[in-house]
Amino acid sequence: MTINPISTFKFAVLTSILLFMTSCKTEQKNDKTPTEENKKPNIVFIMSDDHAYQAISAYSDKLIKTPNIDRLANEGMLFNNASVTNSICAPSRAVILTGKHSHLNGKIDNLSAFDTTNVTFPQLLQNAGYQTAMFGKLHFGNNPKGFDEFKILPGQGNYYNPKFITQKGDTTINGYVTDITTDLALDWLKNRRDTEKPFLLMYLHKAPHRAWYPTEKYYKEYTKKTFPLPETLFDNYEGRVAAKTAEMNILKHMHLAYDNKIDQEVLKKLNIFDRMGRSETKRMTPEQRSSWDSVYNPIIADFEKRYPTMDDKQLMEWKYQRYLQDYLGTIASVDDNVGRMLDYLDEEKLSDNTVIIYTSDQGFYLGEHGWFDKRFMYDESFKTPLLIKWPNKITAGTTEDEMVQNLDFAQTFLEIAGVKAPDDMQGESLVPLLKGQKEKWDRDAVYYHYYEYPAEHAVKRHYGIATKEFKIIHFYHDIDTWEFYDRKKDPQEMNNLINDKNYADEIAEMKQKLKETREKYKDSETLDNQYIELYKDLKRH
Repeated sequence: MTINPISTFKFAVLTSILLFMTSCKTEQKNDKTPTEENKKPNIVFIMSDDHAYQAISAYSDKLIKTPNIDRLANEGMLFNNASVTNSICAPSRAVILTGKHSHLNGKIDNLSAFDTTNVTFPQLLQNAGYQTAMFGKLHFGNNPKGFDEFKILPGQGNYYNPKFITQKGDTTINGYVTDITTDLALDWLKNRRDTEKPFLLMYLHKAPHRAWYPTEKYYKEYTKKTFPLPETLFDNYEGRVAAKTAEMNILKHMHLAYDNKIDQEVLKKLNIFDRMGRSETKRMTPEQRSSWDSVYNPIIADFEKRYPTMDDKQLMEWKYQRYLQDYLGTIASVDDNVGRMLDYLDEEKLSDNTVIIYTSDQGFYLGEHGWFDKRFMYDESFKTPLLIKWPNKITAGTTEDEMVQNLDFAQTFLEIAGVKAPDDMQGESLVPLLKGQKEKWDRDAVYYHYYEYPAEHAVKRHYGIATKEFKIIHFYHDIDTWEFYDRKKDPQEMNNLINDKNYADEIAEMKQKLKETREKYKDSETLDNQYIELYKDLKRH
């Protein structure tokens, strides 16, 4: 057989053209229809309000079991040194959304308005093709930018029969807020999620914010529980001037009516004045109120009988137990509902390509230093729970001790989504840590600044930095005092070592590092003074 070289050449050229065209079509198809391996991950951001890390059993099981939140630690990563930049609700949320410290995003306290010209990470994800939704507590603004759908609580919101702000107008939904928030989030996932798009779901619980109202199942259970007393419950604040003048002591400042649910009429009989009444009982339906009264009326009657013979120590311990019974009861519902969310994602086979984050807008005092509330840079309010699950990226069951902050969330989510973060964001993406690439992480200190003073709880303005070993804090405005702690030797932060000559070198080094960190983040004494004057103006008006 004779082979025609011209025909062979033509055949080869034709074959090459066909192979090239096929290759182009394949590449085109892969660009438009990503495979399971290169789909952008979904993001489910779960945040509660004032959830102390001490009240998650993955951190400590002394107070409560949280098996569903713990699943994220078992299947993902638990952070032991996660902290906030400003331990108060709305400013913390503004930092999370913008990736910028309070002094740059402008939301320094709960009083000041949020500057809506700030670019938030949900806007950037939405622009990049993510479907976005928010359900639950935002705490500021009635029209959050960057969301295809939202239903948010006005301000602090309510536990029972809460009102929600929506794009179509306000609506009241009967039931318990933690269950309802989950219902709304799951309804969106089931019925309005675009299966062709990656999604960002911000699923934000009101609980366990003050005043603490559990659902029926858990107030019936938790009011029967007794909890161990913290070692520092009767702290006398020696060596800590700002702590001594704060107004968040359980004995002195926790309200018997508002917080501990004692009836005002009973308090009058006992010659106790409490200006704050029981807020949520007025919202209850007759059925809800009947069930509530069947449990709390005997508690009230017992208090009325016992109070005349109580000394301060006994009253402090009684108020502490009542506080934890209600606080932890609200968390039990959060844990149940986190389980509902995780179960749904598993059942619908969404888990494998979904990053799930559980955190709080800050920590909280559960009797440590005799306190409730937050605000200080001491660990119980400065540190926040952080648990992240990312299948095939995070090694299940790992813990991370690096210093991370809520400042880092925005850039983390943007990197996960393959979106470039704006240059003015100040955090660092956690992705290297999530992937086990610790060599790419070089932060050794985190910065904190609290502004809301004079105000409720009377916590002085202060800023500081923390490393794994030490913490230095400067209280300022109508005070000028420093505190220094050895975090390894004194984890309860009882001993202010600022005048200890044995730590002179470490104190000098930390003061210098604080100065450099303030400059790095563009904070300054000039801004401190500007915000003091702005706050005075807002209070006057």
